Amino acid sequence: MANYAQNRKARFNYEILEKYEAGIELFGIEVKSVRSGQMSLEGAFVIVRGGEVFLINSNIPPFQVNNTPKDYDPLRNRKLLLTKKEILILISSEKNKSLTIVPISVYNKGRKIKVEIALVKGKKKQDKRESIKKRDTDREIRREVKGR
Repeated sequence: MANYAQNRKARFNYEILEKYEAGIELFGIEVKSVRSGQMSLEGAFVIVRGGEVFLINSNIPPFQVNNTPKDYDPLRNRKLLLTKKEILILISSEKNKSLTIVPISVYNKGRKIKVEIALVKGKKKQDKRESIKKRDTDREIRREVKGR
């Protein structure tokens, strides 16, 4: 299972409550671009509209610029493929204003490209400081163990 894109800021800025695996609707040129590792999830988010789930603001640049159609938009909205049950859960949770849906990573599962999305709650500044402190202490412990 190859990991094509990560949203590292999401793990730092949000507390992850639930994770879901979704398929993604892509054009052929986008599939090649994603498989070559050119996709970016920075600033991307997920919305539910009309019983469908969309990935917004994810950047997939064209694989070959010269062979790309002139009307291609690398930041276009992409439909995510989930079950009706999962969509209903996301709709009900989106009504809660303190919760957000963000993409965590893009990877392959067999020949399919999947997006891991998560229902998240924003961290406060104090919680972020604790995360930084914990990360630094873990790093120090690893250095000490490695040095022995």
